[in-house]
Amino acid sequence: MTTPFPPKQMLALLVGALLATTVHAAPASDAELLAMMKTRVDVDHAGTGMVVGIIDAKGGHVLAYGSLGEGGAPVDADTVYEIGSITKVFTATILSDMALHGEVSLADPVVRYLPAAAAPPAFGGRQITLTDLSSQVSGIPSIPGNLAPKDENNPFADYTVAQLYAFVHGYTPTRAAGERYEYSNAGVGLLGHALTLRAGVDYETLVRQRITGPLGMASTAIALTPAMRQRLATGYGMPGMAAANWDMPALAGMGALRSSTADMLKFVGANMGLPKTPLYGAMQAAHQPRHAVEGKPELSVGLGWHVLEQHGSHIVWHNGGTGGYRTYIGFDTSSGRGVVLMSNSHMGSDDIARRALNSAFPLIVPKPMAM
Repeated sequence: MTTPFPPKQMLALLVGALLATTVHAAPASDAELLAMMKTRVDVDHAGTGMVVGIIDAKGGHVLAYGSLGEGGAPVDADTVYEIGSITKVFTATILSDMALHGEVSLADPVVRYLPAAAAPPAFGGRQITLTDLSSQVSGIPSIPGNLAPKDENNPFADYTVAQLYAFVHGYTPTRAAGERYEYSNAGVGLLGHALTLRAGVDYETLVRQRITGPLGMASTAIALTPAMRQRLATGYGMPGMAAANWDMPALAGMGALRSSTADMLKFVGANMGLPKTPLYGAMQAAHQPRHAVEGKPELSVGLGWHVLEQHGSHIVWHNGGTGGYRTYIGFDTSSGRGVVLMSNSHMGSDDIARRALNSAFPLIVPKPMAM
């Protein structure tokens, strides 16, 4: 059950709903999208290749432009990218599915699934719950304060579970959990870890058992198979400068997955109910807005997913970024259209993805985006 919003949050959501009453514009055409993709790659130097997938009740199709890397083979629907923080909605789907099956409760304090050495401090007696972690209101800082990577190009590779426990147990909260949205990579990383302890398997196995196996997503994983590695796009941190791939063994639930556009279209389609799968109930529950985002009346957050009410659209979405990749998935419930965008760039292209849903969204001069 969704908890009632405080009056301030309810007001913000109502304002967001009013902003969404604008007449919905048509999505950008395939030709327009390809022109945008070409400009982003060739003029803005946002990586070497971009793939956009579109899905609706009639089916799906893919647009691709560019190459796997400098002088590489062309990109296509099966090209593999790091999807970064889109991993968070996989973590949210697992949480929602476990809750529907009675394996956890959304209101459970996370400490119930952690060793005592990892218990996060309470503020005013309010424990951090699983829902708090997934909906980004835990109050846990986004980046662990004890992160000290040996290799700054792969910053989470040597961060350990013991370090995560020490950080979570030792940080000093400044407010109670549930009070305010504040995006936390570490918070969702902790959630993913807690769910693995509850399930008794590692995160990659948990994702395969609960999501990618049932949905037939054979190109979505953490560890690259030889076939996936052959299809992996080279990431670029800056134009012409290849970036290292990122590994995050202790914090996998926040951003460790790699995938292809073809696989992500299956995931987006399942979230849209195209077709309905055994995960659909859990997915729908995760889409429901739970908290407003302060200062952004058009934006709210569910379990993992963000919800944007603007230009006549109701878009459920998340984006992702690692050292050399930027990605986006989302779907507009007002038009029944979904989108996947994959890029091997240091710059985001959320604007192109949103125009694939509704051309009223503007193109934006791209800037480097943090994870």
